[in-house]
Amino acid sequence: MAAKYRVGVIASGRIAGEQGRGWTECEHTEIVAIGDTHPEALSDYAKDFNVKAAYLDYREMMAKEELDIVSVCSWDPQHAEMTIAAAAHKPKVILCEKPMAISLGEGEAMVVACKRNDVKLAIGHQRRFFSAWNEARRMIQDGAIGEPLRLWTGVRAGMLNTGTHGIDFQLYALGDVQAEWVMGSVERKTDHHIFGHRVEDRCCGLIGYPGGAVGVIENELSGEYRVGATITGTEGMMDVQGNSLKYMTQSKAGWQEFEPTETNTTGYGDAFVAQAYGICEWIEGTVEEYRGEGEYGKAALEIMMAVYESARVHERVMLPLQTRDNPLDVAVEEGRIPVERPGFWDERSFLVRGESMSWTNR
Repeated sequence: MAAKYRVGVIASGRIAGEQGRGWTECEHTEIVAIGDTHPEALSDYAKDFNVKAAYLDYREMMAKEELDIVSVCSWDPQHAEMTIAAAAHKPKVILCEKPMAISLGEGEAMVVACKRNDVKLAIGHQRRFFSAWNEARRMIQDGAIGEPLRLWTGVRAGMLNTGTHGIDFQLYALGDVQAEWVMGSVERKTDHHIFGHRVEDRCCGLIGYPGGAVGVIENELSGEYRVGATITGTEGMMDVQGNSLKYMTQSKAGWQEFEPTETNTTGYGDAFVAQAYGICEWIEGTVEEYRGEGEYGKAALEIMMAVYESARVHERVMLPLQTRDNPLDVAVEEGRIPVERPGFWDERSFLVRGESMSWTNR
């Protein structure tokens, strides 16, 4: 693979720095342009990653730079608009950060725009490149713990924030199956936002998978934080947290631990670097399916929206989901989930530069 692909990054916050390291350490990619509306953030990112071209208008960047890859690292409500705008310029790949969007309708529009323009769409569930995640998936597919019965994931800071990784793990571990139904409950007493959009104070959801397995997603309930899952099967169990895996099977007594194959196991490790290489392989055609492609990101988004929809309509929701708007927004605006302790607050306001407390400039 001799090609060097030109990467343009939209938005220059924390996750753009993580993706930037991935693109920089991948020998087949080079960040040639950065777009951000904040001059200081733009300048800092350009210096950090030695980027020659900096734009205050991301559309101008895409029009001028002939990009092979567009990396969308903005706040969640901007993902759909920016991905659709990028698709019109026909790069080879768009990598959009998670969650894919803040409604199923937006996610579907992103998929359609990319298909219409023959652009590959990837979603930033970079943990799919953890060796522990891949070993867990392999073991389940090989029947090491028998038939999966229950998958439990506990997260904090909003289901659409960290919960998307937990749900994505459940789907990935089971072989990217299509979930069949969802039942959910939501608590939202405050005007809670994260990255510029509404989120719940707490929630939980049950996810029905083919074969009878049931997934559990909890946000801010048990105090546990498990970006992965505890999985119980008919012949064993496993526990995945980040890039660590331990398991118990009928053939071996007691807990066994998987040794990650990566040398760097702190934080995200080299997941963003592996993600960059994976995207290059997808462009080259050396892999037929990219493990983080858009349809998989949409599957996680659909389940999260179904948790909200179940809480809104008070019933088990069968998939595919028919509601395209964000059901949490609908429920709040309809008065079904009223704010009892008024006052807008955004959990990630500390990430905003300047005087604003949110990119929405409330």
